[in-house]
Amino acid sequence: MRYRDRAEAGRTLAGLLSDLHDRGELPDPVVLALPRGGIAVAAPVARALGAPLDVLVVRKIGAPHHEEFAVGALAADDPPLFDTDTLDHLGLTEERLAPVVERERRELARREQRYRGDRPPLELRGRTVIVVDDGLATGATARAALRHVSRRAPARVVLAVPVGAPDSLDRLADEADTVVCPYRPAAFSAVGQWYDDFAQLTDADVLGALHVR
Repeated sequence: MRYRDRAEAGRTLAGLLSDLHDRGELPDPVVLALPRGGIAVAAPVARALGAPLDVLVVRKIGAPHHEEFAVGALAADDPPLFDTDTLDHLGLTEERLAPVVERERRELARREQRYRGDRPPLELRGRTVIVVDDGLATGATARAALRHVSRRAPARVVLAVPVGAPDSLDRLADEADTVVCPYRPAAFSAVGQWYDDFAQLTDADVLGALHVR
């Protein structure tokens, strides 16, 4: 199974989530996309549910000299969340990663300002919060996002991704009330391998999706 693009993946998720919503399992939903890639998946979901759409900016903390390999993540102004087992395996410490954390926090703040400006985040208390991304590999950014959301007293937290690594999804089962992922391939190496079109999105793409909603 492969998706043509993120929009098709979003429509697939929208169908599954609409079924849950129709059964009364997703009351008063709000959809939070992890930009940039998650916004194109989340927009069809929000439209299908008639739910407000917003972004939750999360930044990966990459290993030195291998930035695509996540050893932790940052969400909003929360403290960094590290994978301690991975740090130990790589012989890394939080102190050594401090410059990386600072750089990613600056980029997180830039994106927050770019996407939101003076607009406050949506109120999550007592609502069903659906966190959407375009896929899940290590789960580092999703974990940070889910813990950030949980601190804001939602009624329910749902993680929705079109494709994900089975072991990572299993590790996140305790972080959300519900995990929706229609495709969990055993031979998983990267999210992009499950899309025909996995072009990188821009800030303009994110702003366009938020404006459309």
